[in-house]
Amino acid sequence: MNSSDDWRIPPEFQPDPEALAYDLDRALSAVVALRATIPDDAYTADVLGTERAGQGAVIREDGLVLTIGYLIVEAEEVWLTTNDGRAVRAHVVAYDHESGFGLVQSLSPLGTPALALGSSRRVEVGDSVVVAGAGGRGRSIQARVVAQQEFAGYWEYMIDDALFTLPAHPNWGGTALLGAGGELLGIGSLQLQYRAPGERILPLNMSVPIDLLKPILDDLLTQGRVGGPTRPWLGLYATQDEQERVVLVGLAGDGPAQRAELRAGDVVRAVAGEPVATLSEFYRALWALGPAGVDVPMTVEREGDVFDLRVGSTDRDRFLKQGPRH
Repeated sequence: MNSSDDWRIPPEFQPDPEALAYDLDRALSAVVALRATIPDDAYTADVLGTERAGQGAVIREDGLVLTIGYLIVEAEEVWLTTNDGRAVRAHVVAYDHESGFGLVQSLSPLGTPALALGSSRRVEVGDSVVVAGAGGRGRSIQARVVAQQEFAGYWEYMIDDALFTLPAHPNWGGTALLGAGGELLGIGSLQLQYRAPGERILPLNMSVPIDLLKPILDDLLTQGRVGGPTRPWLGLYATQDEQERVVLVGLAGDGPAQRAELRAGDVVRAVAGEPVATLSEFYRALWALGPAGVDVPMTVEREGDVFDLRVGSTDRDRFLKQGPRH
């Protein structure tokens, strides 16, 4: 991710306002730069850093901004900067682990329009979209949707119908995915690798679809989190290899998996007796056992030995600092 302030998207990849059916510059003015400061002793500081930068989309004219949650988790200070250079302090409203969305509220008027929430379920592969970064046309890309499918991340995260777009935006965190009418279809989360025809490897962006926000928005605004039972969390990082195995690649410090003496390199063969070969199978089997706090029986292979153990899950929020409220 390019953190320099002087970069620009090459003109041939920028959106053409004459080819769009909405006021492009007005829509882009609703995308703001976001910078967050995280305490040195925060649980996520080692993995995500203490100075985080990205962007967010204004979704309410009172200054409510939707962003990707990893930018703001455990933040003690948040600043938003509009396209005309005004910096406004903000505070964290909520971070939802299941969707990956984060919400922040400006503490002074932003003076920007708000983006209307679109319908990500109506998106089709091949649709033309704009991946909008803070800074106007020079920080935005004309792109197309190349896939809408399940995504499983190594950090105990999975969503249905993630949106994948090409070409890739180089500063993807918190970008606004805009549809044909300038509506908000999703929020940028990751840059991944895509094998294009002819065996070329190209970068592409994954965005979290906006439809995941709609049923949880009221809870996030009133409670700071989604109501109801919390998913069990083990505190591990996993991948699936070419042999269709779930392999641990790391452990979160002092988390349940580390306390259970799991190790990087361990292969998860089964959860509660149910064989798992992919990350999505692993997560579904884990989350089906019950809410946070449930014991998780696992069958693990380590250096040729296969054995059973139980991991006591928890709510990951117990490990995170809660930022100041205003």
